[in-house]
Amino acid sequence: MKSPFTGKEMSIVNEWRTMSFRKDEFKVLFHSYKCEDTGEQFEDDAFAQLNYNQLVNQYRVKYNIPFPEQIISIREKYNLSAAKMSEILGFGTNGYRHYEGGEVPNQSNAKLIQLADDPHEFKKLVNYCTTLDQKFIEKTHKTIDILLEEEKKNQFEKQLEYYFFGTCLPNSLTGYKTPDFRKFSEMVVFFTQKLEPWKTKLNKLLFYADFIMHKQSGFSMSGVLYRAIPMGPVPNNFNSIFEYIANKGEIDIYYASFADGGTGEQFKPNPNKTFEEELFTENELKILESVAERFKKTSTNEIIEISHKEKAWIDNHTERKLIDYNYSFELNSDF
Repeated sequence: MKSPFTGKEMSIVNEWRTMSFRKDEFKVLFHSYKCEDTGEQFEDDAFAQLNYNQLVNQYRVKYNIPFPEQIISIREKYNLSAAKMSEILGFGTNGYRHYEGGEVPNQSNAKLIQLADDPHEFKKLVNYCTTLDQKFIEKTHKTIDILLEEEKKNQFEKQLEYYFFGTCLPNSLTGYKTPDFRKFSEMVVFFTQKLEPWKTKLNKLLFYADFIMHKQSGFSMSGVLYRAIPMGPVPNNFNSIFEYIANKGEIDIYYASFADGGTGEQFKPNPNKTFEEELFTENELKILESVAERFKKTSTNEIIEISHKEKAWIDNHTERKLIDYNYSFELNSDF
């Protein structure tokens, strides 16, 4: 970005600041451009959004305010428009739509949205709404009943995801995203189809993709937790997750024995599986491609050494801690 005063390229400055949101104060790594001649600092749209996301994300976690993706998913599972959802919850015509777009609900509205997430409670809210016609109520009741039956059938998968991820609520350890098993699985498919990596290398590819996404936007890509272990950063419970993905036929894992007596696992594409790129935004796909390109000729040992230079690993590996996504701002490179 060029200085509006001198026309020269400005340097990027990152500094911790205390910022306020609704009378609460939070620490934010403030990103800006600095004009060296005048000392003035500026935000472009991307930096302004990143700084805002850091601030508001912390507020949402502190007060258990649902994130936009959670708000959208609650509505979509009932097959309702944003306007109709607003009507049922009493938010006004555009209230729910604004919350889906990023406006932060007040705490009372947030509790109501979370209440609506429970189909049993949502059926009561539908019944309490006096502006709905009987035909709509009966149709919505039917949708809720079908949803409850589906939840019973999918109970095992939900328990399995909870075992894999340990949490379903966005926070700094998930990159302020709800863990998305389907999306994470497709990230595994992507790198498998691109590079046919060994397991240890794949773990680092996933780490860099998620953390670069957070560095750029304030949100991770998959919502998956990462842990620092001696071999570098890895998705939490990665062995169980990879085995499950392979058993579903989305990838193939080949085992090899080495001269030193060790064994390795190489991930190869399943010819019947197509990568579902529609699950990703344009920017997410660019990040996946950039990580694959950066490491396509990097050996497993080399990528381990690279990851060992990251503060995310240095500060956490001794106690094998989960890695806070705020370490993304201290990555050595964006690639």
